[in-house]
Amino acid sequence: MCTITLEFNQNNPLARRKLAALLATGLFVQKEMTVIEPTPEEVEAHREMREALLNHSRQTMSKIIARYL
Repeated sequence: MCTITLEFNQNNPLARRKLAALLATGLFVQKEMTVIEPTPEEVEAHREMREALLNHSRQTMSKIIARYL
């Protein structure tokens, strides 16, 4: 058994019909997804990584931009 994740535009009637046809075959079942909230440590680690990447981007791009000014 495996899990397949599908992402589609729910406003698209053709996509909804195709999904309904897939489920109607009985070969696939739809199960509810559970959302796991990140821990405070994971949130802090993500924030630190984002800040580090932004700092690196600023330093790198400032050299490139200065070359063209």
